[in-house]
Amino acid sequence: MTEAPPPYQSYLLRLWQASSNGKGVWRASLESAQTGERRGFADLASLFTFLEAQTNKQTAHDKHVPEAEL
Repeated sequence: MTEAPPPYQSYLLRLWQASSNGKGVWRASLESAQTGERRGFADLASLFTFLEAQTNKQTAHDKHVPEAEL
């Protein structure tokens, strides 16, 4: 049986402004409270894409596990 992902996700979010080609851009990092894994993001779009993928994984898992097993 595959271990289910936790029903929540918790991250420490860090945001800062940097300069890229003379323009201000936002950078970000997330650190998982569960695992301590840290991920960096060059822009907010990448951060949002990652978060959407993580929540879609949880939603897809929930659809395939009978409620009695949750």
